[in-house]
Amino acid sequence: MMQLPFIISATFFVIFAVPTLTLFLLGIFHKLFGVREKYKELLLFIFERGRQRIEKNTLSRRQSQMNLLDEVDLEDDDDGIITPMYNEREGPSPDFELSDTFELVTAGIQAIVQDQVTHRFEAEELQSWNLLTRTNHGYEWISVKLTLLWVAGFYIRYLILLPLRVVILILGSVTMTFLTGLVGPIPGSWKIKPLLNDWACRVSFRIFSRAFSAIITYHDEQFKPNRNGITVANHTSPIDVVILSCNSSFSLIGQSHGGFLGVMQRALARASSHIWFNRSEMKDRKAVARRLKLHAQDPTKPPILIFPEGTCINNSAVMQFKKGSFEVDSVIYPIAIKYDPRFGDAFWNSAKHGMLHYVYRMMTSWAIVCDVWYLPPMYRKPEESAVDFANRVKAEIAQKGGLIDLDWDGGLKRSPAKKEWKEKQQLELATKIISNNNSFSRKNSSSTLISGSEFSEDEHGNLVSSPTPPPIPPASPTEKRIPEQSEECEEEDEDEFIMMTSPVPLEVKKEE
Repeated sequence: MMQLPFIISATFFVIFAVPTLTLFLLGIFHKLFGVREKYKELLLFIFERGRQRIEKNTLSRRQSQMNLLDEVDLEDDDDGIITPMYNEREGPSPDFELSDTFELVTAGIQAIVQDQVTHRFEAEELQSWNLLTRTNHGYEWISVKLTLLWVAGFYIRYLILLPLRVVILILGSVTMTFLTGLVGPIPGSWKIKPLLNDWACRVSFRIFSRAFSAIITYHDEQFKPNRNGITVANHTSPIDVVILSCNSSFSLIGQSHGGFLGVMQRALARASSHIWFNRSEMKDRKAVARRLKLHAQDPTKPPILIFPEGTCINNSAVMQFKKGSFEVDSVIYPIAIKYDPRFGDAFWNSAKHGMLHYVYRMMTSWAIVCDVWYLPPMYRKPEESAVDFANRVKAEIAQKGGLIDLDWDGGLKRSPAKKEWKEKQQLELATKIISNNNSFSRKNSSSTLISGSEFSEDEHGNLVSSPTPPPIPPASPTEKRIPEQSEECEEEDEDEFIMMTSPVPLEVKKEE
């Protein structure tokens, strides 16, 4: 019995302490042995087997539904074509009918189901299941094998990976606070301070990256920013800073936060010049613009990292860039970040989840896999406006990262649709209804004129002249000659024709 505590302690040390210490040292010295790549390949193999199992079950279910449909007799016409339950209206009508709203309702449903903006603020949909119930529900009960696989993955993520990652996160926080506290008191005039700050930031963020098993691939490192200037990138979550800072140090600019993220911001501010501001304060905006300009022009400071979208997007598109950072006369270093959602959703929906809850979701995912592309530096053209320059940089980032380039403002994530956009849709609908009525009036008057004139419509709807009737042969002496119409009869016929073609009936004066 006395040996039982010793056995438990030794088991705990082997399972948790050794891997934690190993990951911590690897983060400090930045050593890679390919273990994470093998882990990634194993996950892809498991996901593929799960996808095949789901597709097999879906096909069998679909086949059974098709067999049921074959037993149903559909009523059709003589030609074998199923006719609709309602009669479609031919041509425009002067009266409003329910069918006039069909196109508008269809557009509204399409906007709700899949528009270009709102679903950029939700988690990206997956093409296959990654054994996480937070992305797809119900797949874990399709088959016994898939259920056992999901249960095994649940225990691995929550009983093995989560404790290890929590310990690594704590060690990373302590390391950052300790190292930045050592670098901070060093005078800024010493040339060694930027080097020490760069080393401290890289070590701290590499340890943080182990807390969620980050697998990062950097491309085109010859364009990596290494001097003063402005670095811009698409924004998905706060871990964008961790991903980029593992390979290079930056000065950060962004919204000041409280809680855990606020502690990290204050720790970073001790060792280097970062810019934290409050969006609600107008005076902060002016001060930020002034500090940004001075920082970008200082060759002794690292490049400043900015996310011009101003909010987190789900990594499926790049939305409107704010023009403020592009008004500064400085070089721009674009960076494109693309996450692989199959291993874990890196998107932070700040409207639903707090920072600690988001960190918990990251540490209970399989891994965070992403690619980073460094783009060539870009400069503003002489006659180019700040808005055009921002759009040009945004287009390059979207193309390199395989993202959709959108002109919509990311501020729609927290604000309702503008009144002007609603009025524009109302104006388009009113214009359509009015033009529909005008088209009916023209068609009605045209058809009436045709019916009383020497023109008619062919089978394609085109106007053609009616054939001239043959002349009446002269009457023979034995036949009774028909008397010619008097002028009074001609006037009556003319009045009758005018009444028929005129949109407003004319009053015909009766003879006394």
